Amino acid sequence: MPSQNMPHLFGIRHLSPCGAYHLVKFLDSTDPDMVLIEGPSDLNHMMKDMCSPETKPPFAIMAYSQTVPIQTIIYPMAVYSPEYQAVLWAYRHKKQCRFIDLPSGVFLAISEERGKDEADEHREKSVYQLMEEQLGEEQEVWWERHFEHNTADDAYRTGVYEYGKQLRDLDDSSKYHYAENMIRECFMKAQIETALSEVPAEKTVVITGSYHTEGIKQCTALTDDEIKKLPSIPSKSTLMPYSYYRLSSRSGYGAGNKAPQYYELVWNSLNNNEPEYAMYNYISAIADYQRKNGGITSSAEVMEAVRLAKTLAKMKESLVPTLADLRDSVVTCIGHGHFSEIARAAAFNEIGRKIGSLPEGVSRTALQEDFYGQIKLLKLDKYRTLESHTLELDLRENMRVKSEKSAFLDLERSFFLYRLFVLGIDFAVNQHKKQDKATWSEVWNLSWTPEAEIQIVEAALKGDTVELAAAFVFNERLETSKNIDDVSAVIELACLCGMEKTVRSAVNVLQGIAIDTASVVEIGNTVDNMSSSVKYGSIRKLDTDQFIPVICQMFYRGCVILPQSCKCDNNAARELIPAIARLNQAEIDNDFIEHDEWIKVMNEISQRDDINTMASGFATAILLERGEISSEKLAAEVQRRLSKGIPADLGASWFEGLSMKNRYALITRLSLWEKLSEYIDTLDDEEFKRALVFLRRAFSVFSPNEKDEIAENLGEIWGVNAAQVSEVLNDTVSEEQQEMLDSLDDFDFGDL
Repeated sequence: MPSQNMPHLFGIRHLSPCGAYHLVKFLDSTDPDMVLIEGPSDLNHMMKDMCSPETKPPFAIMAYSQTVPIQTIIYPMAVYSPEYQAVLWAYRHKKQCRFIDLPSGVFLAISEERGKDEADEHREKSVYQLMEEQLGEEQEVWWERHFEHNTADDAYRTGVYEYGKQLRDLDDSSKYHYAENMIRECFMKAQIETALSEVPAEKTVVITGSYHTEGIKQCTALTDDEIKKLPSIPSKSTLMPYSYYRLSSRSGYGAGNKAPQYYELVWNSLNNNEPEYAMYNYISAIADYQRKNGGITSSAEVMEAVRLAKTLAKMKESLVPTLADLRDSVVTCIGHGHFSEIARAAAFNEIGRKIGSLPEGVSRTALQEDFYGQIKLLKLDKYRTLESHTLELDLRENMRVKSEKSAFLDLERSFFLYRLFVLGIDFAVNQHKKQDKATWSEVWNLSWTPEAEIQIVEAALKGDTVELAAAFVFNERLETSKNIDDVSAVIELACLCGMEKTVRSAVNVLQGIAIDTASVVEIGNTVDNMSSSVKYGSIRKLDTDQFIPVICQMFYRGCVILPQSCKCDNNAARELIPAIARLNQAEIDNDFIEHDEWIKVMNEISQRDDINTMASGFATAILLERGEISSEKLAAEVQRRLSKGIPADLGASWFEGLSMKNRYALITRLSLWEKLSEYIDTLDDEEFKRALVFLRRAFSVFSPNEKDEIAENLGEIWGVNAAQVSEVLNDTVSEEQQEMLDSLDDFDFGDL
């Protein structure tokens, strides 16, 4: 190489520091006029930004489809990526440089089709697993031992070429993967031939993965007509910051390595011409991490680790210790034989936490530009790290600053973070979705991952700004909403996002839905959500007056259908009771809701005998809590519900409903417990069995202190020691036992 008609072919391994080192030396020695690199041929315009002094690896080129569902392909690069170093070399020496692989649109189309066709194909082992069986050790360890520390130029290039040929011989890929590789190599051959019409072969260097080197030599170039027939879908591309974790094979990236941070040490070792640079830095970094995080590591242990690493390397005929040798030495000498002692230090110093950065104005989507502009404006850019940070927001106006923008900075931050949540961008997680007491306070956890960047790009088709994209998502949800619960959720979230227009649209949709078909549960959820928005709307600077007619309309509809809805079994009643509680709270919170109408409905449900007794008991509890039922009337109702003429399970079910709310008011009424005691005394064995399930479940919700107070009442009534009663009442019901009790609602006790 090169032959008469072939340029210089240089096979590399992606993310190989020694490959990058030898490639730069090879380019220096051959001084080519044309550098051709494996990469999407339509993305050559990315090279200028890749070479910007402000671009800090790791970063990635990402191409994505302009159709839904969005397909993506990613080409990540570290400082020691051979492809990146080749682009830098060409840029610095003012040489021509091109990517020569399939265009991104073709890659995306092929990937989409292969995903469909390979669904039923089963591949037993990857080519790397097969290689490991041949080598007798882990493939990456073998690679590092034989290649990453090999500074002999000819030996490296020849060895990598033979390595690629062996990979091809062992490859047992699916027919689709094999066909894709053939098409890629034939396409690259065509691109090479085009370049050779401009520059002599001896002045051209072609850089591809070692797997493809032999294929390019042997294949026939695609013709122009064949290239035109390749499938393709519309695509766009962007540069994005990347991280060492995402670059590592541990994150699932197949072409990565297990230790990106360590391989940067190898890169520095090669460029500094210090073979043992990586060894010393790795071991000392492990020791430093241990000391900073509470570990006791002596200088003697560090020196012993160095000696052991060198010994292990000699035993395995390595030029210098590999990562496997270094790991064994630090486990033995610093971890005292236990990897668990140095696991965190190893992860920190092998994978690392490095995140790349790009200059402003690089090729980004409009949504990316808006996102980065917003995090800078809202002073959130410092949180764009892999480490998790807690951000506490105070949504109230800050009176200590002069500008309105600064006064409501935290409120604008909240709007922005909620909009990211709507778009599914994993940058921030709200720790308190609803604040019952401090409505002005929010706590968020912020951390950055390259996945968030991908999610931003994937959201680009929804809008050019974060706000417009969120509005698009809301509109989609409104169009597909099937009930008032769906629309209510949109309204609540749009309020949190501070999106007034979306809120108005959602309210219109809500009013347009046939409310006659809504259940009490849906009405309760919707009224609760909208009531909260009215209650706290002033904090978020929203006009919530538009909610009032809708809340009133739905609330009164709930009042109309509630009594009939209470004609149900206990399972349905348990779903209904939280909705009743929400409607009750909404009436308490909003003076525009008619109080008398609600109390009238509660009295009806409390007194009727043809509806679920648990619901009747809960309605009675509401009346008791709100002071709408006298002691005499309560005593009469207890007398009626807990009497010999009432079936035991119905009486106990009523008491269970009564105990679901304001239990303190029940505890302080000794007469109620007297009636309950008298009622139990009248039950025969079969009736007692039926009542026991409901009574045991009712008492299970009382706290230990509340049970102690009940015990005092019962002890006084029964004339026994209150402590003995308390011991029985405080016998804890396990979750499994509670589920068993719930399942006994419809049990036939007649067989007992």
